[in-house]
Amino acid sequence: MSNKLNLTLLLHLFQSFLTTWALMKASRMEPGNILTFVFFLLSFFFYRHVSRRLDERHPLFLQGELIENGAADTSILHDDKVTDHVALITSVIFTLLYMLVDYPYYIELLTSRLYRFIILTVVFTGFVTLFYYLLKFLFSYTCNKMNLYKFLLSDYSPTCYVHVKYPRLSAWFSKISSFYRYHTALCTFVICLFCWLPYFLYQYPGIMTPDSINQFTQILGISPYSNHHPWSHTMLFGFFYHMGYFLTGNMVTAVSFYTFFQMCLLSGSVAYFINTLRARRIRPFVLLLITAFYALIPYHAVFSVTIWKDIPFAAAVLFFGCSILRLLYMERIRLAEMTVFILSGIMICLFRSNGWYGFLLSLPFLLFVYRRQAKRFYPALLAILCCAVIIKYPVMKAFHVEQPDFIESVCIPMQQITAVICNDRALTDEQLALVEEVVDLTYIKDLYNPTFADNIKELVRTGNQEYLTAHKGDFLKLWIDLGLRYPGDYLTAYVKQTYGYWYPDSFYLVAEAEGISATKYGVSHTPLIGGPLVIKGKEIAIKLGSMVPIYGTLWSMGVTCWIMLFSIGTVIIRRENRKLVCYLPSIALLFTVLIATPVATEFRYVYFMVLSLPFYLITAMLPDSAGTFSAKSS
Repeated sequence: MSNKLNLTLLLHLFQSFLTTWALMKASRMEPGNILTFVFFLLSFFFYRHVSRRLDERHPLFLQGELIENGAADTSILHDDKVTDHVALITSVIFTLLYMLVDYPYYIELLTSRLYRFIILTVVFTGFVTLFYYLLKFLFSYTCNKMNLYKFLLSDYSPTCYVHVKYPRLSAWFSKISSFYRYHTALCTFVICLFCWLPYFLYQYPGIMTPDSINQFTQILGISPYSNHHPWSHTMLFGFFYHMGYFLTGNMVTAVSFYTFFQMCLLSGSVAYFINTLRARRIRPFVLLLITAFYALIPYHAVFSVTIWKDIPFAAAVLFFGCSILRLLYMERIRLAEMTVFILSGIMICLFRSNGWYGFLLSLPFLLFVYRRQAKRFYPALLAILCCAVIIKYPVMKAFHVEQPDFIESVCIPMQQITAVICNDRALTDEQLALVEEVVDLTYIKDLYNPTFADNIKELVRTGNQEYLTAHKGDFLKLWIDLGLRYPGDYLTAYVKQTYGYWYPDSFYLVAEAEGISATKYGVSHTPLIGGPLVIKGKEIAIKLGSMVPIYGTLWSMGVTCWIMLFSIGTVIIRRENRKLVCYLPSIALLFTVLIATPVATEFRYVYFMVLSLPFYLITAMLPDSAGTFSAKSS
């Protein structure tokens, strides 16, 4: 026993040393910095604590499972192996992706390949060890159902203490608490709108960037219809604009009609989510915490008044996920849930180009998941598919809607080929001639930005894009040939083009757009409130995300991505695999972003993930039993 304890102690000391080395490199410290000693102590005590907790946790964890199941179940004993596998695989993938972006800083002063290999190996091992233990530590909480359900499902009633000290206040508190319990969705809807109202008044009639102005000119009939920005969203914007103009005769007020509708749609999706949780008997205190995330984080308020297709699209994804969760546990499928399922699915298909491809990618899996309920779900999926196809093709053709050009859908291959050219790699005469048929290579090095594809897209558009479209097969062969010859260039170009969506330390200034871009079409920024206090308050609220630790992680797309993956890992460990269908739409949509994004760090492209962040976490931790679903509350 003593020898085993000594070996464990030595192992933790060695692991702490490797982790300290990794953290030192990641934080750009010198080896002599005294904080490296702090890192070492923190790592050592953390590993000791996690080991003790996992050793002591197992009997309690097993006891909790037995209480829930009401009988001994030996299959539970295999959960530790599943946890080990999930934690190890996730930590290895996370470390690889993290180091793909960060590793040049670790070896920038080294010229020897041997020394570089040693440093990278040590850092990799240190990070994998740290994240492996950290994941097992977190999983020990999210998979301990007995304690978790006590927190999520127990009633929260602090009225006893208030009643003793302040009986009159207690009466008011009881009335408010009772109203919230019976009208949870309505309260959430009103709280969000109330907290977002100052942004609406300050940004009145709404924030309009050049993309918004482009859609506005289509509504006014100045520009031809285009599906570059989804035509369905343009038509929705136009419907509320024309209705507002008919009622008021004022263009500025007419725009505000759509802005307010968008605020209601976004807050409605949040209310639907909160009501879904209330139907699963989640305690009000937890619901209020989740509501605070939506009501108080400034970028939700700014986006709610920004006229972009990404905002209603994100609301549709949250609606769709919640409807899947409801239908998963309902013994009797109701028309209300199926209606939300169909309408939100149609919105996903039509409100972003990648939404259509994400739905098609999800469709085979949805058909498989719902095969036993085919009579109910297959018609719903068919309705989504048919409606989207009819609008995207015959309807748009009838309205002469221009479709996006080909180069818009091949940003990443285009950037990879450009990277090879800019790195002065050897191309055959035929390959070089093929490229020069499309673009002029004179200024390609000056224009190439590895994180932003628009420069090269415009270079192609000013060149001969028709040749590219007519010879897609030749360019596909070129892309494959260059990839096989220069895989390092391709990998580097891909990482630089997509890192913002999965690398947790990428900074991007979120929700900084303001007012209405310069336009001569009759609308302008007309704030209803203002003054130095309002302006400074809004500026501070937006900048806090880049200044305050922990809170700043809520502003990171990469962190959101890994929280979603952590939630999926929790579902797998808890053996509640049917919940995985709730994550399917988001995974498919993230995949479409990662294969076609024109910008490496564009928050609004994955705002659907950020809006659904609490949904990912809470879904993983909900009880996996239909008996907990209350149809009355929904």
